[in-house]
Amino acid sequence: MEDLNHILIQTNYALDTFYFLLMGVLVMFMACGFSMLEAGMVRAKNTSEILTKNVALYSIACIMYLLIGYNIMYIDTGSVLPSLGWLIGAENTTEQIVSGTAGGVATDHSERSDYFFQVVFVATAMSIVSGAVAERMKLWAFLIFAVVMTGVIYPVQGMWKWGGGWLDEFGYQDFAGSGIVHLCGAAAALAGVILLGPRAGKYRPDGQVNAIPGCNMPLATLGMFILWFGWFGFNGGSELKLSNVDEANAVAQVFVNTNIAACGGLVAALLLARAWFGKADLTMALNGALAGLVAITAEPLANTALASMLIGAVGGLIVVGSIVLLDKLKIDDPVGAISVHGTAGIWGIIAVVFSSNEDATIGGQLVGMLAIFAWVFGASLIVWLILKFTMGIRVSEEDEMAGVDVSETGIEAYPDFQHAA
Repeated sequence: MEDLNHILIQTNYALDTFYFLLMGVLVMFMACGFSMLEAGMVRAKNTSEILTKNVALYSIACIMYLLIGYNIMYIDTGSVLPSLGWLIGAENTTEQIVSGTAGGVATDHSERSDYFFQVVFVATAMSIVSGAVAERMKLWAFLIFAVVMTGVIYPVQGMWKWGGGWLDEFGYQDFAGSGIVHLCGAAAALAGVILLGPRAGKYRPDGQVNAIPGCNMPLATLGMFILWFGWFGFNGGSELKLSNVDEANAVAQVFVNTNIAACGGLVAALLLARAWFGKADLTMALNGALAGLVAITAEPLANTALASMLIGAVGGLIVVGSIVLLDKLKIDDPVGAISVHGTAGIWGIIAVVFSSNEDATIGGQLVGMLAIFAWVFGASLIVWLILKFTMGIRVSEEDEMAGVDVSETGIEAYPDFQHAA
């Protein structure tokens, strides 16, 4: 009987490890989604540069999280400030798992699978920044910021909740990261955009906004659908297990809620855009779906499918208003990333209070939201300022007008086409 129990333990461990790795692969595919979405939403003359940012930031995130980020967030943790250790610790052994003596971060699945799943979340947060600062930021300034963001800024606030720090003790609830991932990325992006300033020609002296359309809506639509697809790993994998009936049912509920929230967000944004602008604005529809996904991420389990659809719909409505408001404030975000991940992320954090999550309180959610924003925005602002006064963060006016593909990468994405200014 004891041998049979040991076999069952090992089988469940293998199943949960495989599930965790598979969900991590889905989230990794979101890097492709961000790349395609942003490539479609910028002008043709800036496409190669935005793609370079996306492939480079993913690699930087994986390296920095391996070296110090994972250790800060999950191993040498503290309540507020972590110890500074290195690498990701030792792997579990069969003897430890069977005897129940494994003392690392992961006991139901491989430690390596835990690192892999968590690192793709880090890359997601950094991808949010790339779209918001598109078309006018220096490539190398962005990549240096990515080193600090993925190695230190993200892991510290992640440790506060998911590493058992003070926000976890305070009762802040965030199932898969409406705050820890999405608001975090948006706060870092907002700090950069404020210092960077708007694109040339975006705002007229009389306050009118010049629309600067993206070059490839089919590509942007493909990117949105890839992100939607990857989100099943983002939220589904955050259940962490699959190897019993209750966990399997929970994963299925998370998938259903995630999907229907995106649907609610897209339809709500499309309807509002039609009523407000008189047109069925595709970009608003795309961002509406993503806003619905961001909103449900804080609690995709403790809701019914109908409630999830409504949470997503509110996210879709909010994102349209937020994009318009930021333009009025002359905060130029070419892809709407700050609104999608920040404004909808805030709504998602608050919406947890209206779910059946009995541990959620409005006080805990507000404190978590404010703490994440304050830390990430403040730390990012300092890093951006250092970069601004040392190497500079904005390309020259001439390079911006010619397109950063030429000045930053030397490779045009569409060399056979005439680019519009």
